Amino acid sequence: MAAIHITDIEAAINFWRARKPSPDGVTLAPELRALAEVYALMVYYREDEADERGFPARAYAAWSAWYDSTPDTPCIAICSTSQGDEVCKGCGRSFEEVQLWPEMSPAAKRHTWRRITLEGDAWRFNRYAERAAEGPPPSAAPAAS
Repeated sequence: MAAIHITDIEAAINFWRARKPSPDGVTLAPELRALAEVYALMVYYREDEADERGFPARAYAAWSAWYDSTPDTPCIAICSTSQGDEVCKGCGRSFEEVQLWPEMSPAAKRHTWRRITLEGDAWRFNRYAERAAEGPPPSAAPAAS
């Protein structure tokens, strides 16, 4: 299984802070408390990733709720792996990542998302950024998942 990056935990914390703000500035919602415990341990031990298998159930459930609010696939319906490229010019995923995407765990998908975002050379991040914001057309989504 893949690891969950600390920036994803931060994003999940902010997701829950917006949905369940503290009524008194001190009290945390259960989802926030669960994520905060994992986050604090990662900071304390200077870790930037946590194995998803070791996540406490409540923290993983809170992280999963945030994950479900994010786009599932980086596909922009311009798949050059179908033309023989090892790395898709449209989304930046490798041929193997494109093929295995439906079977990948949420943490593995996020790991791929993080890599292609940091690389930033796929068309979704420059040439077709507006198309990426819209998401793939419904007819293209199943074939390119």
